[in-house]
Amino acid sequence: MTTTRLHLSLAIGGLCFPTAALAQDAADLAQELANPLAAIISVPFQLNHDDNLGVTNEGNRTTLNLQPIIPFALDNGATIITRTIIPYVWQEDVIPGTSQSGFGDVLASAWYSRTTETNLTWGVGPVVRFPTYSDVSSETWAAGVTGIVLKQTGPWTVGMLANHLWDLEDDPAAPTNASFVQPFVAYSTKGAWTYSLQSESTYDWETESWSVPLNASVSKLAIIGGKPINIQAGVGNWLESPEGGPEDWRFRLQVQFVFPKG
Repeated sequence: MTTTRLHLSLAIGGLCFPTAALAQDAADLAQELANPLAAIISVPFQLNHDDNLGVTNEGNRTTLNLQPIIPFALDNGATIITRTIIPYVWQEDVIPGTSQSGFGDVLASAWYSRTTETNLTWGVGPVVRFPTYSDVSSETWAAGVTGIVLKQTGPWTVGMLANHLWDLEDDPAAPTNASFVQPFVAYSTKGAWTYSLQSESTYDWETESWSVPLNASVSKLAIIGGKPINIQAGVGNWLESPEGGPEDWRFRLQVQFVFPKG
């Protein structure tokens, strides 16, 4: 695992760095954050909005995802990376004439990760979905496997994340047999800007249907109050979705609080 060279945390303790050094550190961290398996503690708050849901195509859904990412270094040079996605959902007219809100199902992933001599980073591990039994929950336990592979070359980060979930119940409320694939490419600049293109595609083996959004985003790593914060805005389009699924455009805003190691 590549270790970030950022020393911004020392600035909080009262030490000062030249502007050029801070800019280089910020650029280094911005590229590290393009790597989902970076050994950096961060807490993203991601807001997504989708339209044209439900049988009448008049529904809309807004989802706020809290996604803490926590790495654990191992003595053998590998790293365990954990990511937990905790969604809070507001939706209207997905079921015509009604509205629902509440915490959606929690998705917890853990990757055993290593970086090879050729700078290829890979990770593999379990993924578990915990139902919250709210109005927007599947009310079904599910688990499976997840994997990721990526490579960083110069300013570029290219890779793919994937998982597969199966339901764990004899009589599930929401039969689950789904594959998720997230190819991504990102370009980071010396000014700590990152431009990304990715998809978050799901194939439901139960209904034999795809959900395929294509998302483009731009993010900027800023130093606010002496602390690094990554701010992102994005737009996407649903290339394919199942019956009753979202259509046309989607929008995303994200604020990621970063806690780099000194």
